[in-house]
Amino acid sequence: MAPPNFSGRKAIVTGAGKGIGRETARLLAEQGAEVVAISRTQSDLDSLAAETGCATIRAELADPGQARAAARQALPADFLVNCAGINILEKFVDVAVESFDEVYAVNTRAAMILAQEFARERIASGRPGAIVNVSSISSFIGFADHASYCASKGALDAMSRVMANELGVHGIRVNCINPIVTMTELAARAWSDPEKSEPVLSRIPLRRFAEVADIAATIAFLLSDESRMINGLAIPVDGGFMAR
Repeated sequence: MAPPNFSGRKAIVTGAGKGIGRETARLLAEQGAEVVAISRTQSDLDSLAAETGCATIRAELADPGQARAAARQALPADFLVNCAGINILEKFVDVAVESFDEVYAVNTRAAMILAQEFARERIASGRPGAIVNVSSISSFIGFADHASYCASKGALDAMSRVMANELGVHGIRVNCINPIVTMTELAARAWSDPEKSEPVLSRIPLRRFAEVADIAATIAFLLSDESRMINGLAIPVDGGFMAR
């Protein structure tokens, strides 16, 4: 299958400064898309713009006002990739309300706000679109110390099903992808200890964690016309982890 060609189309990517979001922005630009990258760190945006020529918007997506303003500034667009995410590790009995609210604000509420603005513009213009929400295998598995993160990603999956139901009639497809541990720079440091990584790797039939390129390629496919009948799914990208 030939790679997607997004020439003449525009994509918004949140969390584009690092990791999966950055690789997604880079790949979509390489495949011809006009990309608007949203991140909270200006230096990351500057280096991405120098590499790809993308437009950039700096925003703290935990702030609902900034999230909505960034979405409106980036529009109109054909595609939206909600990739921004954070995690705060705490034992369940020690989860602070402030931590829970912060994780939820970025991982779930910001995605809702961006998608609302995207969908309103698409519906008003009578044009189709596609949204990919980057969730996590943690929406299916109750990993220790991940209560806030698991809750936020489970909510993202559920919200995405509602979005797919309501927006599909307007030609707007919505899907989640749910990666296993993905080897961003941060994850590489966090999972470099074999004592921590081996129990998870041993459950993955492919015996490796995902790379950012694996996830970006899946996102590009779900945005493309090749996936025009895929809507409302939460798709594990996990090397078979969920099959064990």
